[in-house]
Amino acid sequence: MAIARPLKRRKLSPTTPAEGVLSAKTSTQEGHLSRIAGWDLEQQYEQQPRKQTKDAESTRLPIKTAEGRIERLAVPVAEQESEDSILDSGSENASDIDEIESAERPVQVPTQQRIIEAKEELARIGTLLSEDPEEHASGFRKLAEIADSANPTIRRLALVTQLAVYKDVIPGYRIRPHDEINKDEKVSKDVRRLRSYEQALVSGYQTYVRELAKSAKASRDTSSEVVVSVSNVAISCACNLLLAVPHFNFRSELIKVLVDKLSSKKRDNDFTKCLDTLEQLFRNDEDGNPSLDGVNQLSRMMKARDYRIDESVLNTFLHLRLLSELSSRGSQNRIDKTASDTAKLKTKREFRTKKTRKLLKERKAVEKEFSEASAIVSHEERDRLQSDTLKQVFITYFRILKTRIPTLTGAVLEGLAKYAHLINQDFFGDLLEALKDLIASSNDTHEEEEEEEDYDNQDNPQSTSQDPLRASLLCTTTAFALLEGQDVARSAASLNLDLTFFTAHLYRSLHSYALNPDIELSAKSLRLPDPYSPASSNPAATATSNNKVNLKTPSVLLLRALGAILRPRSVPPLRVAAFVKKLYICSIQLPEKSAQAVLALLHQVLKVHGRKVAALWNTEERKGDGVFDAVRGDVEGSNPFAGTIWEGELLRCHYVPAVREGVKGVERLVRDVK
Repeated sequence: MAIARPLKRRKLSPTTPAEGVLSAKTSTQEGHLSRIAGWDLEQQYEQQPRKQTKDAESTRLPIKTAEGRIERLAVPVAEQESEDSILDSGSENASDIDEIESAERPVQVPTQQRIIEAKEELARIGTLLSEDPEEHASGFRKLAEIADSANPTIRRLALVTQLAVYKDVIPGYRIRPHDEINKDEKVSKDVRRLRSYEQALVSGYQTYVRELAKSAKASRDTSSEVVVSVSNVAISCACNLLLAVPHFNFRSELIKVLVDKLSSKKRDNDFTKCLDTLEQLFRNDEDGNPSLDGVNQLSRMMKARDYRIDESVLNTFLHLRLLSELSSRGSQNRIDKTASDTAKLKTKREFRTKKTRKLLKERKAVEKEFSEASAIVSHEERDRLQSDTLKQVFITYFRILKTRIPTLTGAVLEGLAKYAHLINQDFFGDLLEALKDLIASSNDTHEEEEEEEDYDNQDNPQSTSQDPLRASLLCTTTAFALLEGQDVARSAASLNLDLTFFTAHLYRSLHSYALNPDIELSAKSLRLPDPYSPASSNPAATATSNNKVNLKTPSVLLLRALGAILRPRSVPPLRVAAFVKKLYICSIQLPEKSAQAVLALLHQVLKVHGRKVAALWNTEERKGDGVFDAVRGDVEGSNPFAGTIWEGELLRCHYVPAVREGVKGVERLVRDVK
């Protein structure tokens, strides 16, 4: 039995006031100490709740296991912690609102600082891609994201950086699209990794090409200097990329960027750059695919614009490499056989065992795989591509001749005169009729201009974009090149081709060519403008004349046409004599270089026809009666044997020593022939 504590008895004796206060304080301290002594601190600590060790009360229903026991599911700790965090976060939300709002506010970074950071980031990504592109294939996407910046300086830097990166990492073969790859095919881990990298490369490259096309077109809608600067960089990148990797994917998209720029009427630095790029692409093309893509897109663009283009755009066809490779002709008397054909005939005679045939078959399969891997185009494929390209070129030429666009007639005639030997014989008749019509129209234009000069009607001067004398000379050269190139001069009668019209026209025009002061100059020659000409006061006419595409001077074309007429041995003596007499007359008026060239041509002609025209140098051996009519248009009716070559005495006194020596050489040749 517990012993009860004895109760303390209080003393009831009166006290003084000071003693009462002191006794009250003493009693209060004693009571507080007594209460502290009665506290059980350990018991109170044990009775406090503990959140970490308190088991969560399960609110889930019990389940019965496969063994028949009934168990209760425990509450996951993650759910408990999430509920506690939600309950406990109520008091913290109010204090965190201000911090979140301050973090969401965008920090205004200076433009110069952003450009510096973009440079550093572009340099870092470019370095990683150059070192190991397969490991850092995500860098292509990061570069594209930087190129989407609103800052034009950062965009230009990103476009140039991507150009350098893609030129460095693009392989020497074309990558197949993702759709063409068989997904069910079992491949190794390395092959799968390589394919993943290739698809990332193609995807990033496609995005880059689209960005170039978008930036290049942006300058058409606005004249802002910022937009134009980005457009200039985009066009420059497209030109460099097309020349660096013409074999890779999306070549047509790059060519389209250049063709769209060439379709504009404004001729600036970007226009010239695109023009030079296409010309270099055509010259360096080996397999024929880039040339075919370029010619097709140029032809479609010209047709869509109704051939209202600059003349130099059409002149890009003259730089096609295929036209020189297709110029070789086979023999008409025998069948040329290659070394491979001869080897096949010999191998058929050899006896091979079954094992040898199997090894040969395997070796051919391996060689085929090597040829496909090296992307070598076969001769048959190259011939097909070149034929398609050539067909498209001549279709464009014939359409322009049919529509008779004066600004492009010169370029078309230049192309036809240079590559007439590649035209099919079935088109000879129609082409000759078109050339005759062009000569007739050029003669009418020339007569109208002479009438305007006679009447001094210069109130409204109009300058044609093509010289009529040059146009007729190009038509004549083209007509003779048709027969000369394809070795059908002997069968002209069977083809019903009559070139008498072109011969007579050239004979009538010799005096006009001799009096032309620009016979030794082309549109690309440096010269001073005539201050008294009507075209000098018209800036548009001057710009049009500077854009002519005349690759040869009139003197070169004239000598080419005369050589085609006079060199064959079947030329009648009357025609040779008429031309020789008139060429001596023209040599007096021609410039020194042209006079030397004409005398050199006469020296070659007289080696073949010297005996036929030797009477022109002897006054006692005249074969005709009457007088020589130099103005008569008919060659045979000019009566050349009624005159003599007295112009040689004047040429002996020429101020150029080379001309004097040329005349003496011709006379010595005639003297030896006699």
